[in-house]
Amino acid sequence: MKNCITFDDFLEEKLKDKEFKKGYDELEGEYEIVRAFMKARKEKNITQKDLSKITGIAQGDISKVESGNGNPTLKLLNRLAEGLGLRMKISFVPL
Repeated sequence: MKNCITFDDFLEEKLKDKEFKKGYDELEGEYEIVRAFMKARKEKNITQKDLSKITGIAQGDISKVESGNGNPTLKLLNRLAEGLGLRMKISFVPL
């Protein structure tokens, strides 16, 4: 695998660019939600399709949440959390 780079290495390099870092930092909260949701679903060993059946939320909508291409409401995120047997918790922290 020549010229192979991991996503973490790629991101680390891109974050050296001030404009990119500014945009990335502005979206960090959204990324955090997506990462937490994906981690919870994978830890529960539930596929998107399974979660769709449990929650009644279209699998395509779940995919959009995970890819960061959706704009989920808090109500939708709560339904997804409940489908995973979890409770969503949001907190505000100092900058």
